[in-house]
Amino acid sequence: MVAMKTLTYPRKVLILIFGLSLFNYIDRQVLFAVFPLIKADLRLSDAELGFLASSFMIVYMCFAPFVGYFGDRVRRPLIIGVSAVFWSISTLFSGLIRSYGQLIFTRSAVGVGEAGYGTVSPSYLAEWFPKERRARVMALYALAIPAGSAVGYLIGGFLGQHFGWRNAFFIVAVPGMLLGATALFLKETPEKLRRSEHIPLKGYAALLKNRTYLLICLSQSIGTFSVGGLAAWMPSYFVRTFDVSVARAGFLFGLVTVLAGLAGSFGGGWAADWLHKRTKRAYFIVGYISFFLSVPFGVSAVLADSLNACLALMFFAEFFIFAYSGPYHAAIVETVPVTMRSMAFALNIFMIHALGDAISPFLLGVVSDSAGLPVAMFLAMLYLLLGGVTSILAGEAYKKDFHAV
Repeated sequence: MVAMKTLTYPRKVLILIFGLSLFNYIDRQVLFAVFPLIKADLRLSDAELGFLASSFMIVYMCFAPFVGYFGDRVRRPLIIGVSAVFWSISTLFSGLIRSYGQLIFTRSAVGVGEAGYGTVSPSYLAEWFPKERRARVMALYALAIPAGSAVGYLIGGFLGQHFGWRNAFFIVAVPGMLLGATALFLKETPEKLRRSEHIPLKGYAALLKNRTYLLICLSQSIGTFSVGGLAAWMPSYFVRTFDVSVARAGFLFGLVTVLAGLAGSFGGGWAADWLHKRTKRAYFIVGYISFFLSVPFGVSAVLADSLNACLALMFFAEFFIFAYSGPYHAAIVETVPVTMRSMAFALNIFMIHALGDAISPFLLGVVSDSAGLPVAMFLAMLYLLLGGVTSILAGEAYKKDFHAV
């Protein structure tokens, strides 16, 4: 009975944080579902479309370290709530723009709000749960990526097709404001309250000496590069290759993404927690297996000559791409002290996006303009092989630096 009471508040935190994460990705990905409509309305090239996503990520990753410094010093629920309200208002203004420059500005503003949330929420959520459950909890947290992306594609595609792309931004902005206001009333975690000392700015240099942490970030950046490319361009790939409507393309890719993300996130989190009882390198073993298995399915999806075959293969590719998310979030919490976890996730955000989806939509747009979208998608999937290699190196570094077996 005591255990049930103890878990009541953490579960409430999990539900609210998951809801915020869901709309974090809905607000982010709805843009991609209406790419074809914005392209026609504002008369943009693929490279210009890609830069819309890249501008968001550049601001997102650069603002994160600034928030991370304060996230280790103030109540994290305050940062979470204010950030959610800010990104939601910015999303609403994205539907009011009249030029390409204005759209870049509003999407960049969304990046400011989401950086504040993404920097402090993973460690805040993980600290409410014991170590033996953290991989599964963080897998649930990571599930918001495919689920939110899928809903963003579905809403964006449907509303864009029937009511115009601006309405999609208006509708998805409202829930984030309400959830953000609710988050302001959350409590800080007991673990954080027990450790009130603050790390001086120069003390964060320890993160740059933590080999395991840096290799985790590098591995995630490789996955993020490919995921960002798929998120930005797969709906357009379906429209161009298989001649489907914008609404149907968004629906199909969203459906595949949410199903694969649900299965992959749960599967990866469960496998890591189960394996963690046998080896402390479990997070990294699940990581490199996931990376390596995603490649053949992803490459085959791009080479498929029918829509059904492409969708089936893409499901398995995304299943394995999402499987490492929960374990690697848990690995960061395990390898970094509580007093610098906000900055650790801030630096993680900077690194994975600077080397990942801050550049992949634009670079793949450039490749698409010159060689075709199928070539761009093929390269994005092949790149995942490198993530398997860096995951193996992360496991070896963890074994040496933390004396784990």
